[in-house]
Amino acid sequence: MKAGFDPQKYIEEQSKYILERVNNYDKLYLEFGGKLIGDKHAKRVLPGFDEDAKIKLLQKLKDQVEIIICVYAGDIERNKIRGDFGITYDMEVLRLLDDLRSFDLKVNSVVITRYSKQPATNVFINKLERRNIKVYKHTTIPGYPADIDTIVSEDGYGSNPYIATSKPIVVLTAPGANSGKLATCLSQLYHEYKQGRVAGYSKFETFPVWNLPLKHPVNIAYEAATIDLKDVNMIDNFHFEKYQEVTVNYNRDLEMFPVVKRIIEKITGKDSVFKSPTDMSVNRVAFGIIDDEIVSSASKQEIIRRYFATVCDFKKGLLDEESLNRMKVIMEEVQLKQEDRPCVVPARNYAAKLRENCHDNETISVIAFEMHDGKIITGKSSSTMDCSSAAILNAIKYLAGIADEIYLLSPLILSTIRDLKENDLNSKITHLNANEILIALSICAVTNPTAQLAYEKLSMLKGVQAHCTSMLNKGDEQILRKLGIDVTSEPFYPSENMYYV
Repeated sequence: MKAGFDPQKYIEEQSKYILERVNNYDKLYLEFGGKLIGDKHAKRVLPGFDEDAKIKLLQKLKDQVEIIICVYAGDIERNKIRGDFGITYDMEVLRLLDDLRSFDLKVNSVVITRYSKQPATNVFINKLERRNIKVYKHTTIPGYPADIDTIVSEDGYGSNPYIATSKPIVVLTAPGANSGKLATCLSQLYHEYKQGRVAGYSKFETFPVWNLPLKHPVNIAYEAATIDLKDVNMIDNFHFEKYQEVTVNYNRDLEMFPVVKRIIEKITGKDSVFKSPTDMSVNRVAFGIIDDEIVSSASKQEIIRRYFATVCDFKKGLLDEESLNRMKVIMEEVQLKQEDRPCVVPARNYAAKLRENCHDNETISVIAFEMHDGKIITGKSSSTMDCSSAAILNAIKYLAGIADEIYLLSPLILSTIRDLKENDLNSKITHLNANEILIALSICAVTNPTAQLAYEKLSMLKGVQAHCTSMLNKGDEQILRKLGIDVTSEPFYPSENMYYV
């Protein structure tokens, strides 16, 4: 796909505006919205965007930056999953710690927000502290966020421990939304002013993009991505009343702005410099867009991907009907159909063809890959391997120019793995999944030059689009994502089994 976004221009613009904010304070608390590392959504809707742009920007400022990670105790307790990595929020905190260190960035501490001695959270705290990670516990403040007199007092923010920091920019990040970043920033502001220092707050935003139209596909794609949070983009009425300029923000920020403004004014003892939610944020995304047509097209494809994710999550019981209906409205709003995703129809057609030879209504699991040159490569589940595995092998054969009839994997190795699963591991599922097939391929590549040739093409699958006629198991879904394949699924289980799928 052609680039529609200039990542270097974006980083330059964003870093410049952050430094301008820092100059006004002894210390700036910068709340990061979205993912700090590996922002796949931004990469998909802004072709050319560097998914690690935020962390690279912080690297440029690393002598002035340290990082606090916030996580809500309730998310730890209910094992909330981060969808793009398939891991729980507590594990995502550990992953973040490792990744930030690999970028040579200083991590100050982890803050547990709305802590009330939850058992699983206590285990997590012990795990961190025994690895010499500082942990702070912030409890729920009575009357939050309405009772400002209590919030901005020794019984409110004053009851939270002060987090000592040494850099002029303190970045607040989290595994996901509603993790308590804003409350932690404001709590720190309270303590800084109590100690006689002038501190400020800003929000590092990516979406929605304030200076794109309300109904621009990029902004609508953000609504689709946050369907579970029920975020809705709106015109920032505060900004319009003050500056007579139309800007876009989202409902949660607009609803909270009067409260946040009053809290900041009570902490500082003077009028806030922020007259609108838009004022609070540092967002220069629009200045990096170099081809609006490319960006709009990519955003529409992201909306369709999010539609399929929503209907599957509803089928799994992870989303309510209100979220599903909202997603359907978004599709209608942008006049999109499921079939506008190019790999959908080939997958469905192949499944329909296979179904002609079936004698019942069993789900046919077929996956179609849309390659970079537009070629459609398919794979179907069999007694030997599942559909994802078959499609991966067929795709790398195509990329390597290897004929379909040539085997990449030794039948002896495949049968040995199947026997191990069935006889020694007592697995109910004997066909091989994507992970097992890739391991087998790496083994065969050692002695088979043809397998080696195909193995070397795996990296070329990055950016391939895929659609499956049934919901993939978590393992295959993660393998496809690690290969860089954007996959969607129909909301059907691959079998009637409740557990062994």
